[in-house]
Amino acid sequence: MASIGFISLGCAKNQVDCERMMYRVAEAGHDVQSDVVGADVVVINTCGFIDSAKSEAIDHILQMGQLKSDGLIGKILVTGCLSQRYQKVILEELPEVDGILGTGSYTEVVPAIEALLEGRQVVDFGSIDAPEQETGRILTTPEHYAYLKIAEGCDNRCSYCIIPYLRGKFRSRTMDDVLYEARLLADGGVKELLVVAQDTSRYGTDLGDHKRLLPELLRKLCEIDGFRWIRIHYVYPDEVDDELIEVMATEPKIVKYLDIPIQHCNDKILTLMNRRGNGAFLRELFTKLRSRIPGIVLRTSVITGLPGEGEEEFAELCEFLKEMRLERVGAFPFSPEEGTPAADMEFPDAEIAQQRAQMVETIQSRIMDDYNAAMIGKELEVLVDGYDEEFCQFFGRTYADSPEIDGRVWIASDEPLTEGEFVKVSIDGLIDGDLSGYIVEE
Repeated sequence: MASIGFISLGCAKNQVDCERMMYRVAEAGHDVQSDVVGADVVVINTCGFIDSAKSEAIDHILQMGQLKSDGLIGKILVTGCLSQRYQKVILEELPEVDGILGTGSYTEVVPAIEALLEGRQVVDFGSIDAPEQETGRILTTPEHYAYLKIAEGCDNRCSYCIIPYLRGKFRSRTMDDVLYEARLLADGGVKELLVVAQDTSRYGTDLGDHKRLLPELLRKLCEIDGFRWIRIHYVYPDEVDDELIEVMATEPKIVKYLDIPIQHCNDKILTLMNRRGNGAFLRELFTKLRSRIPGIVLRTSVITGLPGEGEEEFAELCEFLKEMRLERVGAFPFSPEEGTPAADMEFPDAEIAQQRAQMVETIQSRIMDDYNAAMIGKELEVLVDGYDEEFCQFFGRTYADSPEIDGRVWIASDEPLTEGEFVKVSIDGLIDGDLSGYIVEE
């Protein structure tokens, strides 16, 4: 038996892959440890989506390389998107690395580890279009919430995005497999289920009758005892149909929160991005969602500085955000990713893209200030996430806050609270932009 340490970087979908690898390693009889120091093998599950993610992954590899030189860890195995994207470069440029697995080979983590322990180098790249192999997971999230990945890959082929080249075509898991895993999560104490994929709204379109099955899946997930909140991430705007809206509006367990990355609103830029729909469609969609699902919180992401975005196109984006007043917006400067069509276009200076992203963040911060101010005086249901030793306070989230990416609610309580507990909080102020309040007795 060997001791194996894991580091997972990037998105929640990558985190699920890492949890599956951890399960396979433990099932094979090895010891999965939380601290990498002392590990016989450290597995670094990387992201390679944009420059900042690549830099983070390389930094972690170099840090592990130093620990290896100091004799504090054994072998280094790199998995995930960075290894898939830079198959030859990693071993040539990073001699600290002993083995690499592509995104189509993470299921081979056990034989890869055992080969490394025998002193053999590992280079394994399976098909990125292969069906998902079902296995268990060792959760790395707190016990009360977990991600449920319902599909892998993407068929959208946005001009700026490298994901289809790293993760392959869109492949839905069968509904039986998804529901079986969901029941296991509920039985394990998960209260909040976060449904994820590169494009959750396309779920089922590659199966059987090629129908959108997300609404049906959500209804079945709501039938599972144990879940209190079910949250949906990453839906493509033109896949949000009336059936999905109806399910969200009528199923109490589905939180009124929807993550719809739009990337831009200008028609020309959307065309250059190879995105479906236009600015008028997006306005109509958000208006419909707000009308049909009262209280819905909308999250999106936008890209600034894409090739073709001049002052006029950027100004339109700013006006769109001021008009729509979406509650959650992430802004990212354009990153020209080699191998994508957008990387071959002439694009504005990187500094301009960064400045525009900061301008979007300034606009959004004012919208968020207004949203938070409107919450003061209200009593909100809050899911307790933990206790902060520095602030000596418990904290949690409302339905409007997804873990890791949105805000917190700081909770004043005379009695100890339990992680995963739902409490009613009277909001009476703000702390560094987050809501704060006190427990209201039921």
